[in-house]
Amino acid sequence: MSDQRPGDRTDTGPGRRPGTGPAPATGSDPVPLLLVVNRFDDEFGEYHRFVPGGSHRLAYLTTEDGLPPLDLDGAVATVVVPNLDYDTLLPAARRIAEEHGPLAGIVGPSEFDLLTAARLREALEVPGWSTDFVLRFRDKTVMKRWVHRAGVRAPRYLSLTAGTTAGELVGALGLPLVLKPVDGAASRGVVLVRTEPELPDALARIEAEGGLRDAAGYEAEEYVEGAVHHVDGIRRGGRFHFVTASAYVNTCLDFVGGAPLGSVLLDPGPLRTRLTGFAADALDALELPDGPFHLEVIVTPAGEPVFLEVGLRPGGAGVPFLHRDLFGVDLFAEAFRSAVGLEPLAPEQKSPGVAASGGWLVFPEPTPAPQRLNARTSLVDVLPEVYAEALPEPGHVFDGNGGYDHAGGRFLFRGADQDAVHRAVRAAIARYRLDVEATATVGG
Repeated sequence: MSDQRPGDRTDTGPGRRPGTGPAPATGSDPVPLLLVVNRFDDEFGEYHRFVPGGSHRLAYLTTEDGLPPLDLDGAVATVVVPNLDYDTLLPAARRIAEEHGPLAGIVGPSEFDLLTAARLREALEVPGWSTDFVLRFRDKTVMKRWVHRAGVRAPRYLSLTAGTTAGELVGALGLPLVLKPVDGAASRGVVLVRTEPELPDALARIEAEGGLRDAAGYEAEEYVEGAVHHVDGIRRGGRFHFVTASAYVNTCLDFVGGAPLGSVLLDPGPLRTRLTGFAADALDALELPDGPFHLEVIVTPAGEPVFLEVGLRPGGAGVPFLHRDLFGVDLFAEAFRSAVGLEPLAPEQKSPGVAASGGWLVFPEPTPAPQRLNARTSLVDVLPEVYAEALPEPGHVFDGNGGYDHAGGRFLFRGADQDAVHRAVRAAIARYRLDVEATATVGG
């Protein structure tokens, strides 16, 4: 990380010259300037691809790790900051606006930057999603309140405070129940409590870790039994511009516990139709006319969909790669453009019709960390449905912070139909192996 104060650098990092970028047009109609809050270190940070033809100028607020994918020479300014906190970014954003503006939009595409970007927009009077709107997709109690109001089924819930007792929770929600951060992602910090004796200890651990200092920090919600699915896409004009539905293989909570996580695209049919219709009702309830979504749904044993949660961004893990490869839709490009009011790049595909299904699979890092990788198994030539893989190199040290992006192994699948892909995913789970050994060294 840079040791300069935020705003001290508008260059592109050590040894790099400042980007000049497309010059503002002279006269009364300059090329619009978009400010991007970036934490991505991969192709999702190639924002210059999202505004082709020089239609917009781009400026970046980024961590040092986020520099590699950025078009540094094409940017009007790139400010490297030690973190992406609002108080860190505001002075740098204000300076960029003063020197290169006015700003036509501010984008923070990561789940963890959506609210910060909204606060920056409001502070600098830039059009776009408000903090109140973004909170519907970042605070799980707020989103469920909006969904409940519209009559869409979602789990019952209670916000936790330092005074909340186990008896209150059991009386209101029953058992099992789920404790989770209201603004969390990827099931981090989520605890499934199945029995009453477990609950006081779980609450005590959350309080000890500071989770109850803020009354809005954690929630408890009713546990709903069923199979978890996800619905992904882009909304335009209050309807789907593109949408798919998928069935998870294992769950995000299973992944946190050490199990691989994957999903398989649903074939056209009654379940897919029911889930996309349910997603439309939930997004209508949240009043999302234009934007990306990654919405999770539980299907009960009786076949009833129950809203779980939704993100105002594309799905993670293999979701964006699969959609690009099978449907030609770049979800991150479409999310970026919808956030600043630009027309979509991809044509409308209300019901993608491809002659094949697909899926993805991610293996978690081995535990306990740190572990050094000796060898791993390639599956590209083993399972015909595996068309791409991203594997760690021997010698890599797993430090426990890899998540979905720097994981124990990632695979993409293509097959004749949903059942064929599901069988291949299960076969991959059975066949993939990591040969690791404990190490005292975290750094390589």
